[in-house]
Amino acid sequence: MTSSSNSGRMRPRRSMIYMPSSNARALEKAKTLSADGLIFDLEDAVAPDAKSSARAAAVAATKSGAYGKREVLIRVNGLDTEWITDDMNAVAGSGADGIVLPKVNSADDVQRADQMLRAAGAPADLPLWAMMETPRGIIAAAEIAACSRLSGMIAGTADLAKDLHCTHPSDRWPMLSALQACVLAARAYDRWILDGVHVDLEDSDGFEAVCRQGKALGFDGKTLIHPKQIATANTVFAPSASDVERARRLVGAHKEALAAGKGITVVDGRLVESLHVLEAERLIAAAEMISDLEQGAASGQT
Repeated sequence: MTSSSNSGRMRPRRSMIYMPSSNARALEKAKTLSADGLIFDLEDAVAPDAKSSARAAAVAATKSGAYGKREVLIRVNGLDTEWITDDMNAVAGSGADGIVLPKVNSADDVQRADQMLRAAGAPADLPLWAMMETPRGIIAAAEIAACSRLSGMIAGTADLAKDLHCTHPSDRWPMLSALQACVLAARAYDRWILDGVHVDLEDSDGFEAVCRQGKALGFDGKTLIHPKQIATANTVFAPSASDVERARRLVGAHKEALAAGKGITVVDGRLVESLHVLEAERLIAAAEMISDLEQGAASGQT
């Protein structure tokens, strides 16, 4: 289940839901969820006296292969905790699609985690995801994104708001510069970037709005804390049918232009160049991956 690509292979990441690994019912429920990915949590959602059993449960669940085509990540405890060595030793051979490291403050943190994984016998291409949830981490976003094992970054808006001593309104305006810094760093080094959680489970309108904001900012998908949030995230972060149709027309028109010896063409009154074609092809590929995942779910393969 590990990736051969430094940035993790192309796949849908519209909805990535945290599942407490200490909760057996949650791990069982995860087999039926329509989320693109699962994050088995050993950190915030697990009480100190349950860390060991949660770790064993997460590894066993990951090794079971019972989650089909869903991406499976495991979030370990922080580097400064007493559990991190046991976490790294356990997850190194779990077969997970990636490891999520919380409270990353610097590139040194990523390199230290990389060294621990190597010492534990992890595959060299096991992807690492950095939680961006501290002021120091945001300031060092570019250096973190440049680290070789890093596959992606995940905004941790709840912890970030706490450390910034700022409010956390639904529009997140006090944190927009931090979110944009993470997106900029991720794109500069071809990393994935996931938006933070929305903790008000009764605020469905606000959740949809913040998903749309995250997509507009450039995030690839949303991290979630409850299954009721999955459908909205999947809808918002998926290409619309009209967008896919236009992308196909754009790619087709460009091919015709090239065949006629032209480097540019016009679609719907707008100039089309190679950069637009690349974006259209990315959108089409995303739509096809989502279709494949959803067809697998319908046939019981996810």
